[in-house]
Formats: sequence, structure tokens, C-alpha cells
Amino acid sequence: MSELTLTIIKLGFLAVLWLFVLSTVSVIRSDLFGSRVSGTSRNQRQPKPAKPSRPPRRKRGEPSVAVVVQGTSSGLQVPLGDSPLAIGRGSECEIQIEDEYVSTRHAVLRPQGTTWYVEDLGSTNGTFVGESRIHGPTAVGSGVPVRIGKTIIELYK
Repeated sequence: MSELTLTIIKLGFLAVLWLFVLSTVSVIRSDLFGSRVSGTSRNQRQPKPAKPSRPPRRKRGEPSVAVVVQGTSSGLQVPLGDSPLAIGRGSECEIQIEDEYVSTRHAVLRPQGTTWYVEDLGSTNGTFVGESRIHGPTAVGSGVPVRIGKTIIELYK
């Protein structure tokens, strides 16, 4: 092989190596700090937020609120409606948990009929219902602990 060919191969390998290193740093950074939220300048007027609507009335016996009962966000209550609730460290999550063992988008609570299901979104540390690690959508009843990292969430009527 000629000297030029070897130099081109070395430079190509070095470029691929740097791309790998930079992409790895980017993934780690986004997992640690979440995604960026663009802020508005102080001089701009922000529109008034819409009046929060009440969650729809649920049938008797159905869970109506998700409560963080243990962990750094203990006491947080989120009303359950008809839309899914994302759980994680990310700013776009409805249930935001500051826990080093929780992924940016860790799990989701979804209603289906009168039952709520929790599903892990491919997190590193997993999601547990009771003492069992879940591997797919799993039904969650009132008072059943859902453990995500060091945080425990329960649904209540």
C-alpha cells in the first residue's frame, strides 16, 4: 500500500473515532441534563395560560389521582384524565421526578377503558409494579405501588 492510502485510512479512522466520542458525550449529556427548553426574553409578553380544565368525572371506584408517596418528589399529586401521563426526569413529562435512577422518559401511565396501565419505555433500571419488574403494559389498580428508581407512585380514588 502506498503512503497516501495509509494516511487516508488513518485520518478516516480518527474521524470515525471522534464522531463516536462526540455522539457518546451528547447522549450522556442529554440523559443527565434533559433536553433544552428555549426561554423567552423578559421583554416579550407571554400569553396568559388557558384556564385549567377539570379532569373528566370518572366512575365510582376508578382511580382519579396519581400520588408520589415516596421519593424526592413525595407528595406530588397529578389528576388522572383521559390522556396518558409520561413519567421521568424530562421537562416534557407530566409526572416529573428528580431521581438519579429515573430516565428522561422512563414510563407512561395509560388509561384503557376503566383500567390504568403502566408501561416501561426502555429505561435502564426498569419499572416495578408491586415487587415484579414489568416487561410490557401492566394493569395498575388503586393503592398498588409502582416503583420507578427510588420513587413510588400509587393511584388513588
